[in-house]
Amino acid sequence: MTLWQARLGGRPADELWAFTASVAFDARLAPDDIRGSKAHVRALARAGLLDEEEASILQAALARVEEELAQGTFAFADGDEDIHTAVERRVTELAPGPGARLHAGRSRNDQVATDLRLYAKRAVADVARRILRLARVLLDRAESHAGPEAHLPGYTHLQRAQPVVLAHHLLAHGWALQRDLDRLLATRDRLDCSPLGAGALAGSSLPLDPDATAADLGFARRFENSLDAVSDRDFVAELLFDLTLATVHLSRLGEEVVLWSSPEVGFLTLDDAWATGSSMLPHKKNPDIAELARAKAGRLLGHLAGFLATLKALPLAYNRDLQEDKEPLFDAFDQTGLAFSAMAGLMATATFDLAAMREAASGVESSATDLAEWLVLQGHPFRTAHGIVAALVRDSTERGVPLAELVTSHPDLGEEAADLLAPGAAVHRRTTPGGAGPGPVADQLRAFAERLEGVEERVAHLG
Repeated sequence: MTLWQARLGGRPADELWAFTASVAFDARLAPDDIRGSKAHVRALARAGLLDEEEASILQAALARVEEELAQGTFAFADGDEDIHTAVERRVTELAPGPGARLHAGRSRNDQVATDLRLYAKRAVADVARRILRLARVLLDRAESHAGPEAHLPGYTHLQRAQPVVLAHHLLAHGWALQRDLDRLLATRDRLDCSPLGAGALAGSSLPLDPDATAADLGFARRFENSLDAVSDRDFVAELLFDLTLATVHLSRLGEEVVLWSSPEVGFLTLDDAWATGSSMLPHKKNPDIAELARAKAGRLLGHLAGFLATLKALPLAYNRDLQEDKEPLFDAFDQTGLAFSAMAGLMATATFDLAAMREAASGVESSATDLAEWLVLQGHPFRTAHGIVAALVRDSTERGVPLAELVTSHPDLGEEAADLLAPGAAVHRRTTPGGAGPGPVADQLRAFAERLEGVEERVAHLG
């Protein structure tokens, strides 16, 4: 018997049941549903709608159901449409009289909205810790490679541009992760609002106190508008965006791992425990974690686009369309958590080939911008300086004459300017704040460490 079957004659069609039942995936909300139901029992008792004995019996029944679910002994029934139905059905079996009173003043509309917000608060805390772990790994590796000897080409358009300290490159990924954490924590603050008490859409005539229930459940506040409370899934869309962008940032790191670990580049070697082999090619060592990190970003992008399309043009208040919020959100949290944990392990154990990096950054073209800026310091307009150096590089390339020779003999440059072309010389010249040279990188390391400590403290308080 469903919670709504009394209104309809006969039993639901099998096809209707197969299409609409959600217990197969929303059973994940069981801990949150139990928690919300316990709080609702206390709310009913405060309102005088349950006496002390009834409330005690219901709390004991809910505790029993919670134990059965945790131990895997809970027996789902054919009529369990969703986790809310399953819990109430079992509570009523254990406490037939009081169980029939459990749903007073509550709808599955505000119940599921409450459960999903409780779940999201827990899930954000978990995934934030996983993102923090990778950020901490990047910081640790950066601190070990902050000197000028650890430098590599920086790229634009995947073409070598200017040399950068390896720590600077690693922290570029770290700062993106820090923004991901800020976004997730800000979204968590916004979703920290209890919908319980909104009922189906209009509240209740029973003397319930949503403020007290919100506080009981650990929410920062209660809803302001009951229609909005049961229909609002902004937080799901926000979380899907936050997680998608985080995996996009992870995908970018994964792409570099794939490139750097290839023999053609050779900047990085994967630890055996964090690589895979080939079923046919005995020599292969594949960066599967990094490749899957790229793919997961596309998967989450699909979830985000699909869910936004679901929300488009829905009338107020609750519609069954909103059942489609859970599977993409659950999968997004699952995949993001797994991806960040795996990439943290990969990055923590990978070995950088600093000699290969330095060799790649030793080409004289890496100092072309420094030559132009040297001319600026001598009083040349930058556009003139740019033209002089560009012409020398072109001449060197076309005639096969070493650039240093052309610079030395040029009337506006000479031997002092040619010294800028020495291997590694350019990396020392990035001196502006936030730049890629050793000095600014040392400052950046301190700043990033402080920022990370602040975020870690915020996450630690999430419970």
